[in-house]
This record gives sequence, C-alpha cells and structure tokens, in this order.
Amino acid sequence: MSSRIKLLLTNFFVYGFGGIISKLVPLIMVPIITRLMPNSFYYGISDLSTTIVSLFSALAIMGMYDAMFRMFFERKDDDYKKDICSSAFVFTCMTSFFVAGIMVCLQQPISLLFYKDTQYGNLVMLCSLSVLIGSTNSIVSAPTRMQNKKIIFLITNSISPILSYSIAIPLILNGYYLIALPLATLISAFVLEIVFAILNYKWFSFRRVNWKYIGSMLRIALPLLPNFIIYWIFNSSDRVMISNLLDPSQEGIYAVASKIGHVSQLIYVAFAGGWQYFAFSIMKDNDNKEFISKIFNIMMAISLTTTLLGTSICKFGMELLFEEEYWESYICVPYLYLAPLLLMLFQIGTNQFLVIKKTWPNVIILSFGAALNIGFNFWLIPIIGIEGASIATFAGYFVSILLCVIVLKKYNIFCINYKTVLIPLVFIVFFIIMRLNSFSKYYLNIPIAVIYLVFLIILFRKDLSNLYKRKKNYKIEHNNELINDKVE
Repeated sequence: MSSRIKLLLTNFFVYGFGGIISKLVPLIMVPIITRLMPNSFYYGISDLSTTIVSLFSALAIMGMYDAMFRMFFERKDDDYKKDICSSAFVFTCMTSFFVAGIMVCLQQPISLLFYKDTQYGNLVMLCSLSVLIGSTNSIVSAPTRMQNKKIIFLITNSISPILSYSIAIPLILNGYYLIALPLATLISAFVLEIVFAILNYKWFSFRRVNWKYIGSMLRIALPLLPNFIIYWIFNSSDRVMISNLLDPSQEGIYAVASKIGHVSQLIYVAFAGGWQYFAFSIMKDNDNKEFISKIFNIMMAISLTTTLLGTSICKFGMELLFEEEYWESYICVPYLYLAPLLLMLFQIGTNQFLVIKKTWPNVIILSFGAALNIGFNFWLIPIIGIEGASIATFAGYFVSILLCVIVLKKYNIFCINYKTVLIPLVFIVFFIIMRLNSFSKYYLNIPIAVIYLVFLIILFRKDLSNLYKRKKNYKIEHNNELINDKVE
C-alpha cells in the first residue's frame, strides 16, 4: 500500500472517528430532544440560533483558519509557524470582538430577521458570545490539527458533545426550552477552548504578531470569506426563509429532516477531518492532478450509493424514531442527506484552486450556485413547502460541482473521464424513479439501490483488483521483513 494512501486512510479513520463522535452524539439526541420539547416551534427556534451563530462566526473568522493552515506548511521553521499562529489568533480576536459587538447593538433587527419576532433579543446576545468563543476556539485548536496529533483530537471531539447535552437536558427538563441548546453549546465550547489553550499555548504569543504575515494570510483569506458566506446560504438560509415564508414550527420540522439527513455528515466529517492535512502534504507531487481526480470519483461513488441506500428506508426510519408531528419531513431527507456529500466533492475539487493560490474561481462558482439556491427557495417553498427548500439546496450544490469540474479541467488541474460522467448520470435516473414513488416504496427502492451498487462495482473492478493486489503485496513484504528480523 502506497504511503500516500496509508496517510489518507490513517487521517480519515483517526480524525474522522473523532469528528464522527462529535456528530453522532447530536444525531442520536435528536429524537430524544424533540420528545422533551413541547412542540416543533421550540426546536425550530433553537435551530435558528445555530443558524445565527454559523453566519456571524464565518464573518468573524474571515477565512483566517484556512489561510493559517495553508501558510503553516509553507516552511518547516518552528519560529515561522509560531509567528503565523500568533498573528492569526490576534487578528481573529479583533474581528470576533467586533462582530460580537455588532450583534449586541443590532439584537432586535437580527431577532426580527431570523426569528420573525423582536422578542428574542436575549437569544441573539447569547449567540454573540458563542460567536466570540467559537471563532477564537477554531484558531486556538488549529495547532493540534496541523501537528497531526490524532489522539488529542479524538478525545476532545468525544467529550465536547457529551458535555453539551449533559448541560442541555437538565435545562430542558426544567422548562428552559429556548436557551437550553444554545447555552449548553456555549459552555461546552468555552471549556474546549480552555483545554486547547493549555495544550497549545506555546504556539501563541503577542510578541510574535507579524502584520506582514497577517497581510499575506488576508490575501488568501479574504477571497475565501465569500465562500463561507455562500456555504451558509446553502446550509442555513433555507431555515430563515422557511421561518419567514411559513413559520418557525415548519422550520423545526425541516430542522429534524436536516439533522437526520445529515447522517451523511458522518462520511463528510470522516473525510474533512483528514483531508486538509493530507491535501496540502501531497500538493507538490507530480501526479497530484490524477490522484485527486481519482479520489473525487471514488468519493462520488460512495456518496451516491449511500444516498440511494438511505433513501430506501428513510420513511420507515422517520416513523420509527419520531412523533407523528415530524413524519412529513421524510420527503426532505434524501436531498438533505446528499447535501454534505456534495459539499465534500466540491471541496475536493476546489482544494486544487487553493494549492495554486487561486481562490477567486470558488467565489464565482459558489455565488452562482447560491443564487440558484435562493431563487429556487423563493419559488418552491410557497408551492410545495419544506421539500422545496431541500430541492433548492440539492440543485445549488449540483450545479456548483458541475461548474467546478469544468473550470478545473480548463486550468488543467483535474481529470475528467467516463466515470466522472457516468456515475452521476445513472444516479439521477434512479433517484428520479424513487421520487416518482414518493421515496416510500422500500420494496422498489432497495433493489434499485442494490443495482446501482453492482453497477459501481463493475465500473471500479480494475481499481478494486489493483487495491487488493497492493494490499496482498504489502502483507507479503511485511511478513518477509518480520521473518528476516527473527533470523537476524
């Protein structure tokens, strides 16, 4: 097995497992929390608070985390790396305090925009603290990831969600339905930041702040900022639009569909946890273009296969886990399941732009997809309700990936072959057949998913055969080394 594949799989399993735990606990808790809440209205309000934090956190970080990650690997000098970390931290502290202050000053307009009511200003205040803590936490924890300290990452990601829900459930049981989840998330993030500050303090010093390096990072970060705002449009704007075009109760039902649909984040997080370190570590390899393209095709095949398999049983799963109030959301689950996986594919491609230090194509491509998303939301939500929002998300990502692949090919940093075209084409045909039957006929859906899986196995038969041979040769070589060591 090649060292690059071994590095990729190691990072996926270790960072991915830590990330999966942080997502798996909230996923398990969704049915429990919805049963503890009086109705979907309160769950919708809590979900909208998360939406507020995600938007303003993107504004506070300003792409500095990714720029810091990119600059960290520019040199092997530890003093230089400490200068980068310190500079990024101080700059993010400044922007975080500024954004949190803006939120406090505009709490009523923000409350009206997101909650459709001005009475939730105190929740906006709570969200401002979460933005301040969460934004700086991303920088303080970065050295752990950049040094590839897998065990620490695994432990901290396991503890954080458990701590959060240990705080939230008693609050809900005592009737604090509105603040329980936001406050628990804030406290958990604060504890985690203290832990990482103790672990990584040596990487940060006010004396090491270098404004020249901040300028260099901003040249990478600022073009990325619109990307994060656009990601927010894809992932969260539909919630705000549902709240305003329908009502917060419908948003609560949609939020449950999103949480369950985002079981795919277990795949996405496993990927994202190890991807960034891996991608930058191989960015100067001669066959980088071919290798990244192959990974894109493989991850696309995995994503689309699991989507069809999940779609086969989504209605049964929703009726099993939730009360009847939430059953209607099953129709949204397949689209929302696929959304994080489409984002994963997009990030595989756009990382090639970051490697050549051209981040502006990301902005143009995502802007078009986001505009399409918003347009579909305005059109479809009033007509078909919450399913319209999920379709809009799917359509926006799909078009963005299509444009991304075309532009990457034009820059000659990506390879398009028959698999790249055939895999999604067959999927779309099968997916449409399932939707025509309302995703509800499992006796039809399961055979369709199995047929698609067989199709992919045939399509990748040579790659699977080569992987098997590499693994077999690796075992033989490893056994020979052990025998030689014993003889010596």
